[in-house]
Amino acid sequence: MNPSYSYDRTEVDPAPKRKRRKRLRLFCYALLLVLLFMSGFAMWFYFTASGTELRYMIADTLITTQHRDYAKFLIGQDEMNRRVEDYLAQFDAMGSEKDNHNVFPATQPNNTVSVEPVSGNKFKGYLLTVHNPKMIRVVTTGIVGQGEQILSMVKRTGAIAGVNGGAFDDPNYDGNGFKPSGIVMSGGKLLYNDSGMEDPVNVVGLDRNGVMIAGKYKPSELLKMGVTEAVSFSPKFIVNGKGLIKNEAEGWGIAPRTCMAQTRDGSILFLVIDGRQPGYSIGATLYDAQKLLLEKGALTAANLDGGSSSLLVKNNEVVNRPSSSYGMRYLPTAFLVFEKPDKVKVPNIWSGIDMQHFNSSHKPFANQP
Repeated sequence: MNPSYSYDRTEVDPAPKRKRRKRLRLFCYALLLVLLFMSGFAMWFYFTASGTELRYMIADTLITTQHRDYAKFLIGQDEMNRRVEDYLAQFDAMGSEKDNHNVFPATQPNNTVSVEPVSGNKFKGYLLTVHNPKMIRVVTTGIVGQGEQILSMVKRTGAIAGVNGGAFDDPNYDGNGFKPSGIVMSGGKLLYNDSGMEDPVNVVGLDRNGVMIAGKYKPSELLKMGVTEAVSFSPKFIVNGKGLIKNEAEGWGIAPRTCMAQTRDGSILFLVIDGRQPGYSIGATLYDAQKLLLEKGALTAANLDGGSSSLLVKNNEVVNRPSSSYGMRYLPTAFLVFEKPDKVKVPNIWSGIDMQHFNSSHKPFANQP
């Protein structure tokens, strides 16, 4: 009699293996789709006209930020350097456009100062209108050795409103904001000049009659012309009611903006556009700013310092949303609006300081409102 054997036969369920194989196939398909999409995007981004336009727009946007070097990964180091040089040359050429100054401020000025919101497809901001241009003064930081926040300047001087002003030395985009670039004029006096009296420099300002002056001038010319308030920045992009920026691609990237303009009746428009805040406002090109200001009747317009410096204050409150996560920046100059501008005293804060060797990289040392 044959012995009987019993076996404990455990059934193996093949379902988990099939599920794993299915998940693996789905993952491979998804990875393949991602790779195909990335390849297609790269082809479009680098080898089509529309993709190249977007790529250069992004590069221009990076160039205007503290992450300028990242632009080389989009267009290459040599192309980035060339593009910056081309823009600077273009800005200088725009600054030399002859302005006929066909502005006729009212003999009985309207001292109204108003703020209105403005917006576009990708930006939000505000327009400050000062109907009497003679109410505007350039005010400087009141702290020796560092810049001052615009809100602090407004409160300290009793101004009605104010926006950020001109260029300044800003190592690594986090300096102390004390050392301007170019020139600073206030009350008809040349307070700061980092070059010679006969060296042309791009400026934005006002003469004694309240007429806006923008473009490239020698400091000696500005004094002869009766310019009273001025800072350095560029470009001038509207002249005699004509926009000089041809299209969006020449708009120097997307960024927060501060611009100054003037209409035929002498009213000064300060445009402050927020940016670098997805979901609220990405920012604007100079072409966007040009289009908006032309619609508002601007005959002359010029760019002021922008980016994280862009700020509008009225009635002792910050109106816009500055882009810097660190709060308001410390700046050397601002355009402020006063009920009695003739009573405002702006001393030369840089007098007696060796500004040629001043170290702008030291951080601000005072807490301001």
